[in-house]
Amino acid sequence: MVFYEILVIVYLIVAVMLIGFVLIQQGKGAGMGASFGSGGSNTVFGSTGSGNFLTRTTAILATLFFIISLILGNQTADKEKAEDDWQNIEVPVTEQVVESDVPVTEQTLQEATSDLDVPVTEAPKEEDVPN
Repeated sequence: MVFYEILVIVYLIVAVMLIGFVLIQQGKGAGMGASFGSGGSNTVFGSTGSGNFLTRTTAILATLFFIISLILGNQTADKEKAEDDWQNIEVPVTEQVVESDVPVTEQTLQEATSDLDVPVTEAPKEEDVPN
């Protein structure tokens, strides 16, 4: 795990340095004559020759960037993802017991069930219940 974190930090440093070196470099036809049309006679990729410090450093940084990208991708491909709580949409079944200080009478029972289509029967009286 420590190796992965160090590799991510090195990866970010290489990426920032690569961006900086690419932005510092001048284009092939960026001389003063290019604005007057003399740069158009060059080949598509410019003249070949030995690269200077900037081009060599850019090539080395780009190579490091791709190698580190492959290593990080290989390390993260084998890891299992943690289960996200938002992916589990099952409702937990819990039975809630509500205790109330208000006693239930026939009147409150009829008021609560007055909008229902189910007929409400009377509660059995104590004389009707066998001992």
